[in-house]
Amino acid sequence: MTARDHLLHELGRAVRDRRSARGLTLRELSDKAGVSTRFLADLEAGRGNISVLRLHDVAVALGTSAAGLLDAEARRASATPTPIALLGLRGAGKSTVGKKLARKLHAPFVELDAKVEQAAGLSLREVFELHGEAHYRRLEREVLRRVLDEHPACVIATGGSIVMDEDTFALLRAHALTVWLQASPESHWSRVVAQGDRRPMHNRANAKAELAALLEERRPRYAKAQVAIDTDALGVDGAVDAIVEARARPR
Repeated sequence: MTARDHLLHELGRAVRDRRSARGLTLRELSDKAGVSTRFLADLEAGRGNISVLRLHDVAVALGTSAAGLLDAEARRASATPTPIALLGLRGAGKSTVGKKLARKLHAPFVELDAKVEQAAGLSLREVFELHGEAHYRRLEREVLRRVLDEHPACVIATGGSIVMDEDTFALLRAHALTVWLQASPESHWSRVVAQGDRRPMHNRANAKAELAALLEERRPRYAKAQVAIDTDALGVDGAVDAIVEARARPR
């Protein structure tokens, strides 16, 4: 392989990796960059030649620069599979946003609470009632480690209280892109009610005020996430796109 062929091959791989990391199809990238899908297919295959201006257009559509596409080290960093962990209280949109994000990225979607229940053979309520919070926290951490080992590029919907355990939250931040799905207390409440979940209101006259207080209490911990997304402002689709953009940026 000549030096020219090697350069084109590496450039093609850079474009393909970057497109995959952003969850874009060839057609979507074609529309964003203003080039044909055939041109992109040839580019990703390392065939043909490309002008500096066209390379610039493709790079901008991929959220980088021409130099970034040609920089092998930067490309490897951006293409490294990274789990995405969604944080927030119940009603933040972790399941709704997470499932759509996972589909866009062709990645597994994991509900951490469901995995904990599966490992325990009990509901979360039963784990707390029978074994206590300390046991639950240890089990949650063990399950999280297993998920991170088995699924290096998954989307994780975490439990709302995961940020309250320093060790587990540190593990999460060290091995995943942590994303806080922000919403107002009113939005959290209305989403939970819309889902038909009556648990927050059971025997609690001030449940709505308690939710607002809980959100305020945990706000400093959620704020330690690497990315914060305002779901009230962006909606589900906008939140998904914003997370994909954040994932593609070097950290």
